[in-house]
Amino acid sequence: MPDHGDAEAQSTDVRDEETPLLADQRTQSIGEGSDQNELGTPDDKRAQSRSRSWYLWRVFWALIVALIIGVFIQGWINAGGDVDFDLKKALFRALGGGLSGSAAMVLQVLLLMPLRTIMNYQYRFGTTFTTATKTLYHDGGFRRYYQGIGAALVQGPVSRFGDTAANAGILALLQSNSYLSGLPSPIKTVFASLCAAAFRMILTPIDTLKTTLQVQGARGTALLRQRIKTNGIGSLWWGAFATAAATFVGHYPWFATYNYLSEIIPEPARHPMIVWLLRLAFIGFVASIVSDSVSNSLRVVKTYRQVNDTKVGYLEAARLVVLEDGILGLFGRGLGTRILCNGLQGLLFSILWKLFLDLWDKKTQS
Repeated sequence: MPDHGDAEAQSTDVRDEETPLLADQRTQSIGEGSDQNELGTPDDKRAQSRSRSWYLWRVFWALIVALIIGVFIQGWINAGGDVDFDLKKALFRALGGGLSGSAAMVLQVLLLMPLRTIMNYQYRFGTTFTTATKTLYHDGGFRRYYQGIGAALVQGPVSRFGDTAANAGILALLQSNSYLSGLPSPIKTVFASLCAAAFRMILTPIDTLKTTLQVQGARGTALLRQRIKTNGIGSLWWGAFATAAATFVGHYPWFATYNYLSEIIPEPARHPMIVWLLRLAFIGFVASIVSDSVSNSLRVVKTYRQVNDTKVGYLEAARLVVLEDGILGLFGRGLGTRILCNGLQGLLFSILWKLFLDLWDKKTQS
């Protein structure tokens, strides 16, 4: 029969695996909070840090807006009399691209949800693929891998609608101007990625619900309710800036690679179909590897902040991950799973999106 010490050790192990890392700090701070508030130093430092980050973010976005405006003004000047954009065609193209992307994403969510759940669990707790898979299965069987499927079926297709609509619509919009149509494909993709990032920020609460259910399981809903009571409805947007940054850093390399390879690799005839499909699969797989390698660290920080029951800043979240797993943990947590998952997703998406988009074009042009 195990003694009290063994039971206590087991309890500690479970707590370390399932409870957010800041829970112990929060408990300790109950007795020490009054002393720290009297000294004022930690609060002052956090306030100064927030103030600096507040200004840095606004300076960054101001520079981005100025750059975009500058490019469009230069385009109007150099285009001479051609200053018109075909908005109707661009919107129509965006709608077709968005609907095609959404349809493709529904199939991907249903097929790849288990890998996504394992990956998000790894992001939060830093375990291996095998350990995460076993832990999740013991927590609720095969259904545990589909925890949050309802939110995923909303967030996935809607966010993919924004991604693909931004790419198709912005490219069509720029193509309708004689000067801007001559911009290199990677430059055009920047504008599409910025639009996609802004759209993802709006969807952060849905992503928060989905990710929290994936990582925390059945207790995720109760955790979010308690967090809203404690920190307000705005806590659903925790991780919104990291989501936008990760979206841009993930969206831009993916679509820049996709658009670039689509231009330099000639599209073969559709007979035999296998060659045409292999080209799309190769382009999608390479685009996913490039995107994942660049954006993984931001997604680790985003997930850590997003699923925590207590408020933790981006820098603090990154610091805690580094303390736990080292610098490789920050950049490598769940990366293997992500490359596998997104490689398959990129392969499927590249084929399905193109097929659905071609069907849309044929239907609308006939």
